[in-house]
Amino acid sequence: MSVRTLVKSIQKIMRKDVGVDGDAQRVGQLCWLFFLKIIDDQDQELQMLRSDYRSPIPDHLRWSAWAADPEGMTGEALIDFINDTLFPKLKTLPLSGKPGDRARVVRGVFEDAYNYMKSGQLLRQIVNKINEVDFNDLAERQHFGDVYEQLLNDLQSAGNAGEYYTPRAVTAFMVDRIDPHPGEILFDPACGTGGFLTCSIRHMRERYVKRPEDEQALQAGLRAVEKKPLPHMLATTNMLLHSIEDPSFVRHDNTLARPLISWSKDERVDIVLTNPPFGGQEEDGIESNFPTFRTRETADLFLALIVRLLRQDGRAAVVLPDGSLFGEGIKTRLKEHLMEECNLHTIVRLPNSVFKPYASIGTNLLFFEKGAPTKETWFFEHRVPEGQKAYSMTKPIRLEHLQPCIDWWGGKERKGREEGPQTWRVTIDEVKARGYNLDFKNPHAVADDHGDPDTLLAQLDAAERDVADLRDQLKTILAEALAR
Repeated sequence: MSVRTLVKSIQKIMRKDVGVDGDAQRVGQLCWLFFLKIIDDQDQELQMLRSDYRSPIPDHLRWSAWAADPEGMTGEALIDFINDTLFPKLKTLPLSGKPGDRARVVRGVFEDAYNYMKSGQLLRQIVNKINEVDFNDLAERQHFGDVYEQLLNDLQSAGNAGEYYTPRAVTAFMVDRIDPHPGEILFDPACGTGGFLTCSIRHMRERYVKRPEDEQALQAGLRAVEKKPLPHMLATTNMLLHSIEDPSFVRHDNTLARPLISWSKDERVDIVLTNPPFGGQEEDGIESNFPTFRTRETADLFLALIVRLLRQDGRAAVVLPDGSLFGEGIKTRLKEHLMEECNLHTIVRLPNSVFKPYASIGTNLLFFEKGAPTKETWFFEHRVPEGQKAYSMTKPIRLEHLQPCIDWWGGKERKGREEGPQTWRVTIDEVKARGYNLDFKNPHAVADDHGDPDTLLAQLDAAERDVADLRDQLKTILAEALAR
């Protein structure tokens, strides 16, 4: 049975349980179960490689102790063990306080995890199916990684959970343009399920990791924070799937909860890659942490924080909505600050449908480097492929769709850029003249011809008269029918 088929069969079993309500709970349930299996397989491998290694989970609570036997605990006994023993113990695992303490990872995952299932028989069926996956088998683990990404994608159908997910083509493109190297400090202050982290890990391993020291430098440079419990659990599990031994760098916290001024120089980073939540409002009091930019709009606060956190010559790629480009007031001051402190060298404008059906607002990819003020900004307008009206669930954006932008980019030094049908540049003087409104439209685009206004108005009037006539006819028919 393929891993994808296996996961679908697990989801089918879970739908029979009365305790699991909706996609978000189903994915949360799957996550902690997979986490325990993945970390147990990883522990077994580490024990073979290192004689001094001990699992952070007590022996009787490890997956291999209570779940591996297909004829093991089931029914009420299994549910009681999960609810009364396993969860309470894992939520309160003692910590050593030493670097690389994996007990901290386990506690972080189970801190806000819940067992939603009520049927021990159904839970045993799921456990037995999960046992079919060997996460020490590299090929199987990589294949499950693809399935896991699909699970994260599926999660978006659970209402507002879409904020956890950025299309993988977009993350891969941003990582490719930023080009992180082992040894650099890379930070995602709103990491969701870890998409930018996993893309960065793959990018560095494919291009730059040649020795064990390179892998150590890669892992030592990762930093991330996620505010919400479910995506934090997903991100941590995602790191284990990508062979990160200690994913405790994925902290469960709110990056914006600290005063902006409290971020010191030794906390500065080389790279920020992120898609901060936008359209939302932070809780009361958060804005007081940003006295120069007092606002509760999440995207604005994150942009101010990113400028603060970058080191000299540090670089960033950030997803922001159209509103951040043309907004006034605090947004104007923020853009002025950004362009004084950083070189905002490129803005890639994406069509509304890139994030559909979870969000249908225009989005932009901002690329900037700290240390020199902006003199000019290049724009690249990405268009939906010819013959396709919009991106969708069945026809999502793919990395090859962004290849024209990569070809135009001009390499690391961004040399040889030319204006064209999809590209243009503006000077800082033009930006200032517009009050830092960065919503520059493509000057090469041909405006759509919607027809003569007088003709269109006459057609509208005729259509409204037809509707009124039909309404009157319907009223007459209904009145006659009621009079019989």
